Amino acid sequence: EATKQLSEKVPDTAVLIFTAFSERSLLGRGLESGAKGYILKEAPHQTLLRAIEKVFAGEGYVDPALMPAFLPGKGEDMLTTREREILQLLADGMSNADVAAKLFISQETVKSHVRHILTKLEADTRTHAVAIALREAIID
Repeated sequence: EATKQLSEKVPDTAVLIFTAFSERSLLGRGLESGAKGYILKEAPHQTLLRAIEKVFAGEGYVDPALMPAFLPGKGEDMLTTREREILQLLADGMSNADVAAKLFISQETVKSHVRHILTKLEADTRTHAVAIALREAIID
């Protein structure tokens, strides 16, 4: 409600909602009320800075952690079986070396998979990717 009132009274104001809530309905209501961006409090520092820059420049911004819910198909369909397996091992606290040894692949191959995971989930860090995957039930 505050976003709507602010947007109506001061139309040039760029509102960025900074919240702990990731429900799709709240995101939709916030953007419909005039917010230019929506970011989760758990987002990495770089993501918050990018959101502020985009909104300040007059562009819209939605936290990448929320994007899998809006993509066609489920987030788990975005990742290969191997990528989900590696992401689960990362969530379990394994290092690249540990993952490589467990799966009998090189550390470079693990790094390559991690890069693909970050890109597909639009995550800034491994921790961010794990948070997205847990929230979207891509991994346990």
